[in-house]
Amino acid sequence: MSDRNSNGPLDLTQLRTFLAAYRAGSLTAAARIVGLSQPTVTTQLRALEEHLGRQLFERLPRGVTPTPAADDLAARLAAPMDALQAIAGGGLQEAVPEPPVLLAGPAEFLAAAVVPTLGPLMEKGVRLRITTGLSEDLLAGLRAGRYDLVVSTIRPRGRALASEPLTDEDFVLVAAPGWTDRIDRDLLARDGPAALAGAPLISYADDLPILRRYWRHVFGTRLVAEPALVIPDLRAVKAAAVAGLGVTVLPRYLCGPELANGSLRLLLDPEDAPINTGFLAQRSGAHPLPHVDLVRDHLLRVTRG
Repeated sequence: MSDRNSNGPLDLTQLRTFLAAYRAGSLTAAARIVGLSQPTVTTQLRALEEHLGRQLFERLPRGVTPTPAADDLAARLAAPMDALQAIAGGGLQEAVPEPPVLLAGPAEFLAAAVVPTLGPLMEKGVRLRITTGLSEDLLAGLRAGRYDLVVSTIRPRGRALASEPLTDEDFVLVAAPGWTDRIDRDLLARDGPAALAGAPLISYADDLPILRRYWRHVFGTRLVAEPALVIPDLRAVKAAAVAGLGVTVLPRYLCGPELANGSLRLLLDPEDAPINTGFLAQRSGAHPLPHVDLVRDHLLRVTRG
């Protein structure tokens, strides 16, 4: 890379784009922050690298990682650029607001455990854009810079993403009173799932992933059955169970109110219930904006509490 222009003046627009990419760890996220297209961001960063005669980022299949030269430039650039941004946004006009925090995770968990707690964040001016989906797809999107934070039911692999345990969810075998009155729960506890013969199974998917895990963990046997009803949304699975359509396994957090009011009842309450750990993931090495940190800290606090 040539350094023939390294003594010339630096372009402030390129420096602003560089700092956004450095903090976000992604060209896609940087483009969103600075309000440019991703090709324009790429062009500006390449021009800055050519000007400096140094490589600033290593391009990965998903995202970018800063080089030591980028670390040095960011350390010298962050304070004056932030001060300049504050001045540019000062005076009679309000400062330019931070971009929305892009949060993603399982629909059921976000709806039940996260969304109702967001009031304090919104009072602080935090804006959010929430996406739901399967963990593998969302983690791929996080690597590509489409999200700032992802709640994942699987631990991310590789060095591109950092994660920490967020919460443990335990699973419970439940049914409406009409079914629990018909099922011999003492026989179920003593002899296992033979006591459930004839009871329709309600599942999230055709291969009964949650029920199969419960059967293996609690009963020590493999579940071989055809579900009577399949709905790819645990909230709808819960509604079907409340309506008396059959037996299912749900995360306890999702059916706590129904267990409390009696519209669902536990068929078993083993001491060693199946547990699934959820993780909060973000890109490794990213320097997130303050509102991303606020959301991260809030999620850790409310879910662990």
